[in-house]
Amino acid sequence: MTAAKDARARTPPTVTGKVMAILEAFAPGDIGLTLTEVCRRAGLPLATGHRLVAELAGGGFLERQVDGTYRVGMRLWRIGVQASVASALRELALPHMEELYEGTHENVQLAVLRDGKALYLERLRGSRSVPVVTRVAGELPLHATGVGKVLLAYAPAGLREQVLTAPLSAHTPNTITDPERLRGCLAEVRRDGYAVTREEMTLGSCSVAAPVRGSGHRVVAALSIVARNRSADLRRLVPAVVTAAQALSREVAAHWDGD
Repeated sequence: MTAAKDARARTPPTVTGKVMAILEAFAPGDIGLTLTEVCRRAGLPLATGHRLVAELAGGGFLERQVDGTYRVGMRLWRIGVQASVASALRELALPHMEELYEGTHENVQLAVLRDGKALYLERLRGSRSVPVVTRVAGELPLHATGVGKVLLAYAPAGLREQVLTAPLSAHTPNTITDPERLRGCLAEVRRDGYAVTREEMTLGSCSVAAPVRGSGHRVVAALSIVARNRSADLRRLVPAVVTAAQALSREVAAHWDGD
C-alpha cells in the first residue's frame, strides 16, 4: 500500500460517510436489520451507529419496526422513486396493472433486475388477495419468484451463469435449488414466454409472470400475478398476464428509454 493510500485508510470517515454506510447496509434488500447488523455492515461502533440510526429514523429515512429491526423509510423511498427510470416505468405500468387487477383481483407486481435480484417497483394488492412477502422497493431472489425467473431467463448469459453456479437458497420445500433443473426451467420460460411458480417463495401461493420488453425487444421488467395456489386457474391467469405484459411492452418500446 502506498503512503497516500495508507493515509486515506487511516482517515476517519466523515459524518456523511457514516450515514451513507448505514444506508448502504440495506442495499441487499433485507426486510429488516437489527441495530447490531446495521453497525456491523456499516463498520461503525455500536454507540455511533445507535445515534445516527436514531436520527435517520426520526427523520423518516429509516423505520423502526415492532420487532425492533430497521428498514428503509418511506421518506427515503419517496426520494428514490423520483429517479427518472423507475418513475417513468411505474407511470406507464400502473394503468395496465390496475386493469390486470380488476380482471383477476389478485396481487399484481412489477419488478426489474437490480444487482442480481428482483427489485419490486410497484405492487397492487386487494383485501382478499393471498398474503405476499413482497413490498415496494424490496428485493427477492431471482430463482424463487415468478418475476425473478423471467428476469433471469432473459438476463445476460454471464449473470445467469453467476446465479446458477452460486448456492441457491431454499425458501420452501418446493424451491428449485438444483442448477440444472433451474436451467431447464429458464429455457421453458424463454420458449413459452412466461413463468409459473408454485409455492417456491411462499407456501400456499403461486405466481404467473411475463416479460416486459422495451425497444429492440429487450426485456426491461417483469409483470406478475400472485394468487392462492389451490384456487388459481392458470388457464385464465396466464393469458391475462401475458396480454397485459404485451400491452405494456408496446407502450414501453414507444415511450420509455431505460438506458
